[in-house]
Amino acid sequence: MSGGIPTLTITPSGVSPGDAASAYARTSEGLGNTQATGQDFGTALDNAVSGAITLGDQAEQASIQGIEGKGDITSVVESVSRAELTLQAATALRDKVVNAYQTIMSMPI
Repeated sequence: MSGGIPTLTITPSGVSPGDAASAYARTSEGLGNTQATGQDFGTALDNAVSGAITLGDQAEQASIQGIEGKGDITSVVESVSRAELTLQAATALRDKVVNAYQTIMSMPI
């Protein structure tokens, strides 16, 4: 990411799937590079978790600097927003995994 906040084009009927995928790709910087690069799922998940933790730590440090009056308010808001997006993505992924597990467990044998 080049330091700016990702933008999203909203159509009158909502957000197009292409725009949503593009916005997610721009925000995936903190989630690790999980695109098809030959790595296995475990490695991709490990990269995503490590990236999420790093973003959370960066947001915490930026918040501390903002409280102490040493940081730029724009960078504080940007860091916290990135961490929030990462947390929302991780929560959505967790919900999907739990839902898939519950579906599999409810299948008759």
